[in-house]
Formats: sequence, C-alpha cells, structure tokens
Amino acid sequence: MDNYTWIKYLHIIFIFGFLLSHGVSVQVAFALKRERDLQKIRTLLSLSRAPYRLMIISLLASMLFGVIAGFQGHWWNSGWIWTSIVLLIVIFSVMYSFGTKTFAAARNALDHAKDQPGMDQELTSILDKSNPVLLSFVGFGGYAIIAWLMMFKSF
Repeated sequence: MDNYTWIKYLHIIFIFGFLLSHGVSVQVAFALKRERDLQKIRTLLSLSRAPYRLMIISLLASMLFGVIAGFQGHWWNSGWIWTSIVLLIVIFSVMYSFGTKTFAAARNALDHAKDQPGMDQELTSILDKSNPVLLSFVGFGGYAIIAWLMMFKSF
C-alpha cells in the first residue's frame, strides 16, 4: 500500500473520531431542547464539554491529513477540494453561531440563575431558541456533501 492510501485512511479515521466525539454534543442539544430542570441542564452542559479535547484533536488531525492528501494527490487545482473547504468553513460558522454560542449563553445564564431572579427564564428562552434539528441537518448534510465531493471528484 502506498503512502497516499495511508494518508487518506488516516484522514477518514480522524473524521470518524471527530464525528464520534461530537455525537455527545448532538445528543445534548436535543436533550436540552426539552429539559427544564436546572440541575439536569447543568449536567448536560457539563457532559457536552467532556469530549471537547478528543473532538478538537480529531478535527485538526483530519484537516492535517486532508491537506497532505491534497498535496499528494495533486488535487489543489480541482474545484471539488476548494468547494469542500468552503463548505467546511460554512459548517463551522453555522455550528459556532447556532451551537457553541447557544451553549455558552446557556452556561452563562445557568451560572447566574442562582444569583439573580429571572435568570432561569433567560435560560429557558435561550434553550427554546436552540435548534438541534438545524444543527444536525447542517452537520450531517454538509459532511455528506463533502464525502460525495471527495469520492466522486466531479469537478
């Protein structure tokens, strides 16, 4: 087996690691949508942070091996690889705006819920505005399109 095949393999394996570790956050997002008990919310938000290190390491490793594969396969003049990169940036932007920022706002409201009356209403409002279906659609759909671009290299 040649070096390029190993690089592609590592790229895919680290994508699996990223998706597996990120699955916790997906499930937490759906659970938070319906949960209103402050202690359970606190536990769920804590759980969503648990795989963070593995998620980031897997993501960075998959990106590194993807870039290396791009050079080894001489793909940088192809439209599919640039489209994949743009799509990945769009996915990250949507996830940050509607996922990470929402969880951070919920954590902040939760931290102040005991100190200030009415903060639990703010927390409820934040959680009501969350949209785990949108996040799942963007994440799954985006990665499905990237996988299609990688496999079929149509342009």
